[in-house]
Amino acid sequence: MNIQINKPAPSFSGVDQDNQKHQLLDYAGSWLVLYFYPKDNTPGCTKEACSFQDNLGELKKHAQILGVSGDSVQSHLKFSQKFNLSFPLLSDPDHQIIDRFQANGLILPKRVTFLINPQGKIAKIYQKVNVNQHATQILEDLKKLAD
Repeated sequence: MNIQINKPAPSFSGVDQDNQKHQLLDYAGSWLVLYFYPKDNTPGCTKEACSFQDNLGELKKHAQILGVSGDSVQSHLKFSQKFNLSFPLLSDPDHQIIDRFQANGLILPKRVTFLINPQGKIAKIYQKVNVNQHATQILEDLKKLAD
């Protein structure tokens, strides 16, 4: 399946750091920021996650946020506790979700984000992510698209 703007997002199902199950259907009717990142506790991934957390109040006015990496539930739990992250991080050690969204890199997942509209279609794909400005860039795009 080729991921394209205005096409349906691939369905997915995974568990977060609290062992809560999340699937695409849970977000029907809402905007969803689905971001893939290489690894917990690495400098770029920490900056990106903290940037989402710092902007979470504003972001949640427009969308839900899910992070995805191949790290374990336990790794995600430690990462989210260490940086006080209050949004779900899906554990995808078998790369089921990562593969569906073509976010696989050579060894670790690529850093890529998908903005999914309330109808479950891909509204925007961010292939080149600047971890310092990504959350504010998404917020600006959401304000244009969601309002």
